Amino acid sequence: MGCYDCCIRCIGAVPYPSLVATLLCYIGMALFCGCGHEALTQTEVLVETYFARNVQDYVVMASFIKYFQYVIYGLASFFFLYGILLLAEGFYATSAVKQTFGEFRSTQCGRCLSLTFIIVTYILAFIWLAVFAFSAIPVFFLFNMEQTCHNINLLAETTASINQHSWICMDARQYGLLPWNAVPGKSCGMTLTSICKTSEFHLTYDLYIAAFAGAGVTLLALFLYLIATTYNYAVLRFLGRKGIR
Repeated sequence: MGCYDCCIRCIGAVPYPSLVATLLCYIGMALFCGCGHEALTQTEVLVETYFARNVQDYVVMASFIKYFQYVIYGLASFFFLYGILLLAEGFYATSAVKQTFGEFRSTQCGRCLSLTFIIVTYILAFIWLAVFAFSAIPVFFLFNMEQTCHNINLLAETTASINQHSWICMDARQYGLLPWNAVPGKSCGMTLTSICKTSEFHLTYDLYIAAFAGAGVTLLALFLYLIATTYNYAVLRFLGRKGIR
């Protein structure tokens, strides 16, 4: 057997759907965890600087950010290991292994393992769908804040009186970032536009968008994993019925 034939058979043995899903999963989790971690830190700085004067007003939010950052560390580790396991399962179950290594053996344990991966991946996809929706909340808040600043700037250009746009506010308490008794809890008028011009605001906004995109990429990777593992299980079931064990 020549070197070319060996290379072709090795390339054919690669489970490409599982490989693509693993790469997407790692890219998505890197964006979600890295950008999300830094975005949470910047959010605490923004709220502490512009929306709350008393430390007690944002202590709950600060504690939530701290604990969620630890959760991010755990998520990164878990998905790194789970991606390796699913990729290994893809290599095991791909039908090209039979052509490369000769007799392919489909055991009862292998089929049970593939079914386990299907169930776990389905549960993870359902949970991550909720995480994906949750990650859209800060993007929605900062988008509304940016649009509000834009409206204030338009009013400032068309009206001479500052009272015409000083009533336009952004209330962090409405989004659950602060308790309702927090002071001031909101920012209005030109004070709000000055916040939108800061580098902290733009950095936080960009980080949350990147984290939201990372969550979407990870969700896509989980769907690809679900398709790949379902196909692998179907192949193993078919080989089992054929008596190849």
